[in-house]
Amino acid sequence: MARMTRGANVALTREIPGLTSLVVGVAWDAGSERVLSDNLVLALLLCGPDSRVLSERHMVFFNQLTSPDESVAARDEALDGDQEQIEVDLRGVPEDVARLVAVVYVNEGTTQRRTLGQLRAVSVVVRDATTHRELVRSEDLAPVLQAETALVLGEVYRHGGDWKFKVVGEGYRNGISGIAADYGLPL
Repeated sequence: MARMTRGANVALTREIPGLTSLVVGVAWDAGSERVLSDNLVLALLLCGPDSRVLSERHMVFFNQLTSPDESVAARDEALDGDQEQIEVDLRGVPEDVARLVAVVYVNEGTTQRRTLGQLRAVSVVVRDATTHRELVRSEDLAPVLQAETALVLGEVYRHGGDWKFKVVGEGYRNGISGIAADYGLPL
């Protein structure tokens, strides 16, 4: 598959019959901004049909490594050039989860203010978890970022009996708290 622009989507399981697990990753280039690079976090939000996170336990990231049912898990070590990755067993995702929203944010615990506008490049990547083959890569989402401190990268979602992926690329100037408010995530 090719690079995808904001708003584009692809029917993953329809185009790749037998696809049962994915790796959602984020690749970024922070240049010499080491503090920024060290404080970026990838998270996956497990949402119901109303696009709201099911509970506070349905956010997978460095501080909560798996979903309650263990179908979604943060990887200890990112492969293939990604900085962070989260693995998804599509067969194990509970029926009440309609979409998995991938976000990246600047950890608000940093003492020096950093923004995603300082990134030279950032993209979301979806791979087959079994073969590590890249299935989808978004366009570079960095050029339009300025003072944002969080970004919805994309989402894996159910459509009929299939799983699709959509590039979102929506930035938030109020960080993870803005995403939390929009997706009903209690912080």
